[in-house]
Amino acid sequence: MKRAYPKILRNRKARITRRLKPRAWPEQPHPMMSGSNIHYEMADRAQAASCGGIGAIHLLAQKIGLVDQINDQVHVLKRHLPYHESDHVLSLAYNIMAGGVRLQDLELRRSDEAFLNGLGAQRLPDPTTAGDFTRRFDQADTLALMEAIHAARQRVWREQPENFLDEAVLDVDGTIAGTLGECKQGMSLSYKGIWGYAPLIISLANTKEVLYLVNRPGNVASHEGAAEWIDRSIQRVKPHAKSVFLRGDTDFALTKHFDRWTRPE
Repeated sequence: MKRAYPKILRNRKARITRRLKPRAWPEQPHPMMSGSNIHYEMADRAQAASCGGIGAIHLLAQKIGLVDQINDQVHVLKRHLPYHESDHVLSLAYNIMAGGVRLQDLELRRSDEAFLNGLGAQRLPDPTTAGDFTRRFDQADTLALMEAIHAARQRVWREQPENFLDEAVLDVDGTIAGTLGECKQGMSLSYKGIWGYAPLIISLANTKEVLYLVNRPGNVASHEGAAEWIDRSIQRVKPHAKSVFLRGDTDFALTKHFDRWTRPE
């Protein structure tokens, strides 16, 4: 950080503090928002992006090894012309972070020079290319991606204080994810009358991190197939936790697994 930056930030904070300082206002003849003294300029050298922190997020993804883990564990593309698997996965994630809700919004990201410069990218996949990538992505690839994220997460956990996960609490629940379409593969009608999916979500309550997300049709019971993913989650947190607690509603009272889960190893 340049030496001038802290001074600039302090001055800005002081100015806004003065402006917001409580005072006894007299009756005002005009609205507060006058819209005066406003000028718009287009700078040639200076650029700005609405999601200015996207570059810092990508630096973090590089530092914890997430980019390398995705490329090492997820193998969807036969050749990298020009994109790698991490380029596709992260561009989709960054699109959501920047306010996008669909693949078509990628066109806004790839047409934003400041956004591209913030990521140090010459270009990003267009919506058609991204759609082709997601269609190739099968269940095994999804699991590989989650495991790649776990590998990077383990590195972050190792940097935490020694008692970071003395008691790890795993939340297990199903939810309803409605869809905007009527012909999407695998969707079904939920008990609430919503067309969509019923993903299983297992998260670490201590940090609110989602460990596993398993997509399922909308009419599936919450507990269906949960035991396998609970086992995976336990194995993920056990090296870092002195004890692991499972938490869920009565639908997850999987009695045939209770003895196995409570038996000390």
